[in-house]
Amino acid sequence: MSTLESLTFDNGFARLPESYYSRVCPTPVPDPYLVCHSAEALKLLDLDESEINRPEMIATLAGNQLLPGMDALAALYAGHQFGHFVPQLGDGRAILLGEVKNAAGEGWEIQLKGAGRTPYSRGGDGRAVLRSSIREYLCSEAMHALGIPTTRALAIIGSDRPVYREDEETAALVTRLAPSFVRFGSFEVFYYRNQIEPIRELADYVIARYYPELASRDEPYAEL
Repeated sequence: MSTLESLTFDNGFARLPESYYSRVCPTPVPDPYLVCHSAEALKLLDLDESEINRPEMIATLAGNQLLPGMDALAALYAGHQFGHFVPQLGDGRAILLGEVKNAAGEGWEIQLKGAGRTPYSRGGDGRAVLRSSIREYLCSEAMHALGIPTTRALAIIGSDRPVYREDEETAALVTRLAPSFVRFGSFEVFYYRNQIEPIRELADYVIARYYPELASRDEPYAEL
């Protein structure tokens, strides 16, 4: 099993033009602490479970430090919010750190949710609270256990930093893992701008990275 320092980070998405994202670093939180973690999710990164309690790991998952090879960014996309379609949303409180490949050759992108403000925060504080972070963690791992494709929840990091919603709560970050955080909205944001070339370029990226068998097909975009 690997240590934190032995992980090799990459970020293929960051090699796309910056029309797809904005580079932004996480905003540190004071006195972060580990709330809980998934031993099964740690195995996806070939990490020894003892690594999760190290101060260096907690600082990384809190967004208080970036490791060599990380290229932090917030992605742009469209989507539905409060029952209405919004032509530009984006990661308002999530920051993609990069990707790690495990010994099996599987790539897992690592994202911190609740990592602070981004250019897509739309006036929000970019934070998540402990209450909702626990709910997301439990739902993610439960859906996986039921065989439903979903992001994996690696850990929750807490902080006593106050976050103001209806009442004062405390901050938390969820570390999420997924083969890719590209979504339908990543394409839709350009469709509604009537920009065809960025759709094509993103589709080429997805095909090359995740579905290379489609590249030789007669209609790769239709099959994607």
